[in-house]
Amino acid sequence: MGLGLMLALSAVAIIGAVVLYGGPTQLDRAWGFLVAIVAASLAVSAIHLFDG
Repeated sequence: MGLGLMLALSAVAIIGAVVLYGGPTQLDRAWGFLVAIVAASLAVSAIHLFDG
């Protein structure tokens, strides 16, 4: 379960990073940064929590 959840959250982080670099406005880029950082943090937490 941990690996699948980590991969799903990593995909969300990558999408957030794409929005971060390709967002048309500063606010869109800020939301992309937020999504990328939160999803990456949750991915690391998930792999530590569920894979022992």
